[in-house]
Amino acid sequence: MTSSSRSTELSSPETLVSAISLLKFPFQLERDQIEAVDAWIANNYRGSIIYSTGTGKTEIAFECAKRACESLVHNNKPFNILFLVPRIVLVQQNINRLIRYGIPEERIGAYFGERKEVREITISTYQSAISNLALINKSKMTIFDEVHLVSDTATTLRKIFNFTRPADHKKPMLGLTATIDEQDSRYSTILTLLPPVKRYMIKDAVKDKRLAKPVVIPIKVDLTSDERKVYHECSTKIRNISSYLHTSDPKSITLLLRKGGHTAGLARAWFANVKERKHLINCAENKLLAALDILATRHLHERVMVFSETIESIQMLKELLKTKGINSMLIDSKLKSKDRQKILSQWGKDFFPLLSVHTLEIGYDVPEVRIAIILASTSNMNQIIQRIGRILRKTSGKDVALIYTVYLSYTHDFNTLKMVRQATDIEHEIKDPRVSSSNLDMYII
Repeated sequence: MTSSSRSTELSSPETLVSAISLLKFPFQLERDQIEAVDAWIANNYRGSIIYSTGTGKTEIAFECAKRACESLVHNNKPFNILFLVPRIVLVQQNINRLIRYGIPEERIGAYFGERKEVREITISTYQSAISNLALINKSKMTIFDEVHLVSDTATTLRKIFNFTRPADHKKPMLGLTATIDEQDSRYSTILTLLPPVKRYMIKDAVKDKRLAKPVVIPIKVDLTSDERKVYHECSTKIRNISSYLHTSDPKSITLLLRKGGHTAGLARAWFANVKERKHLINCAENKLLAALDILATRHLHERVMVFSETIESIQMLKELLKTKGINSMLIDSKLKSKDRQKILSQWGKDFFPLLSVHTLEIGYDVPEVRIAIILASTSNMNQIIQRIGRILRKTSGKDVALIYTVYLSYTHDFNTLKMVRQATDIEHEIKDPRVSSSNLDMYII
């Protein structure tokens, strides 16, 4: 076994206090954060904190861990904490934050890939922990970042919960998320094991001036005549096949694929038409042209985050921008961490539009950025809130964030705008800056 892959375990001597007890913030926690910690403790050290992106969920988690350690640990015994995150980039971010808050680096471990450091405070990805479930059993407290990802339909990730039901019902467990649909059956396990104990949504944070005020700017565009024809053809076929199969549920239609024969053929045709229609909506010509217009005429020299739903559509936008002499960069999940960091360091210097599908939704702190363009068609509220959250973080001189939502008329694409409005729950909205920009100009610096 090589030294790079060897698992190392470090526990503090009994003469030392637990690592988390050394935690010291260089600031005072906000009232709502303290209330969240108290609510979690009052629920017997278990539950989920549902806090908008940018309102300090991570600091709440650290404080919960410190308070649990102080209340539950005696005789200077180690208090081993496992902090689970969805992406590797978040491992180092949390390590850096803990060091900044006074925790000695040698008492913090990273567990993923070839790094196998099990220490008093171990930061690991969900996937790595699944490969070594003993990590969970040995921890005295487990923190689940972005806990909504561990839904009942996430077959692999939910194995985590098979090892957290157990025998020791007193073991502290904390879930962190910006949003979770409490009516959705996919989250029944999460809501049973880690019921919400404190909510602090975008509207609350904006009211308390903890987040910048979101201004939603809907941009309605139409399909071209050729696109409209294809859209209606696909929609008609989808409806007819659904009627014949007596279902429009993708899961049910997936099961029909296994039956073979005529039914399986119809199921394949259903998915083919859904895929073609989705491609059409994401790559619609006027949608991309609207994004180009926003970037070229209103925010040519300001950093902008652009979210689309497919790599193909975002690449098409990149080429379109290039024809106008506008340099942009694309970040996707295939990029190595080093390359991703290089692109982020050049953002605002060598280029201004940063294009992404899902990679920038979780865990990237870019508080100075105040503009997002959402081209994506999605019914996932978690994605919407994460995207919006990227630009709402408050900084000096940043009181307003602009959220351009480009959607297609007479299609289900309108649902995206509806969800953006629901997520922000704020009254400030510009009807259409292309018709009258006078109201929008007050927000553009």
